[in-house]
Amino acid sequence: MANVIIGIHGLGNKPEKDLLENWWKISMEEGLNTAGYNRKLPDFEMAYWADIVYDKPNNLHEKDENNPCFLDEPYIRGSKDFHVSPSDNRIKIVDFLGKQMNRIFLDDDYSLNYSFITDAILNKYFKDLEIYYSKNISELHNRECTLNQLIRERLAALLEKHRDDEIMLIGHSMGSIIAYDVLTFMKPDIRVKTFITIGSPLGLPVVLSKIAAERKEAGLESFPINVPEAITGEWINYSDILDKVAFNYSLSDDFSENSHGIKPADYLVVNNYESEGGPNAHKAYGYLRTKEFATALNEFILSEKPMPEQKTRTGIDKFISNIKERLLSKLKRAKSLKEPKDT
Repeated sequence: MANVIIGIHGLGNKPEKDLLENWWKISMEEGLNTAGYNRKLPDFEMAYWADIVYDKPNNLHEKDENNPCFLDEPYIRGSKDFHVSPSDNRIKIVDFLGKQMNRIFLDDDYSLNYSFITDAILNKYFKDLEIYYSKNISELHNRECTLNQLIRERLAALLEKHRDDEIMLIGHSMGSIIAYDVLTFMKPDIRVKTFITIGSPLGLPVVLSKIAAERKEAGLESFPINVPEAITGEWINYSDILDKVAFNYSLSDDFSENSHGIKPADYLVVNNYESEGGPNAHKAYGYLRTKEFATALNEFILSEKPMPEQKTRTGIDKFISNIKERLLSKLKRAKSLKEPKDT
């Protein structure tokens, strides 16, 4: 049993899989080094789904800013002089608005009020999420299925591949919604030791309503909405108060504990990502290199148990080492007996 990290990206088009995967790894390594943890990352794999929605990936070499493939926010190492503005007043405002938003848009059974408003918001700001929740049918490998199903299957396949490993699952932005859905509806029997959500919109009324409706269709209790049974260790939720996608950042208010006693643990962090276009508190790279995330990652790395072959190798090494020590001891003793004594 090995430790493995699985990441699933969020909204919007992305660079090709290998590049995005590498930038996530570099971001995590940057965070570990900055926090003073001298650790090697476990195996990491990306559940990549942008190609299901977009015809071509973002291109690092595209110079035309008007080209849909232009990549405006590549991985950039964090700046040491990143300015952090006071946020106490914003926290109070966001907390108040978050509670009012749920009260206005959600009934007690999590059915949605004023759906025409939320539909308009999805259409304007969250195109990918609108596609995800649509019933659009796509044909792939001579079978018809919804885009929603195709996207989920990417993550489900990786979870199945690592069924016997200790899993840390990281969901960024819309990726956290996909992860929740897969763990709830597709792979509830696979155990995820550490679930981490970054910049998550899971607390938005429209998302909660969609989850409750699907839970009801699947024969599960639609209220309260529980933490997936697949999560056995912890669910850590990181948000930046300036992250507009994670507006309702306190997920512990929205998800009830599962049978393992797991509830989301919410932490406000500072996302220090900035590019030529300015800061972006929603960017995954900034979340993945925060000190708080690095601490959780370090604990996960340290929790890895030796594989059977490692245990065998360690036992053999100790056995050989003991023999060497005994032989050296005997040689020293024999040498001392042969040496002439002082008279």
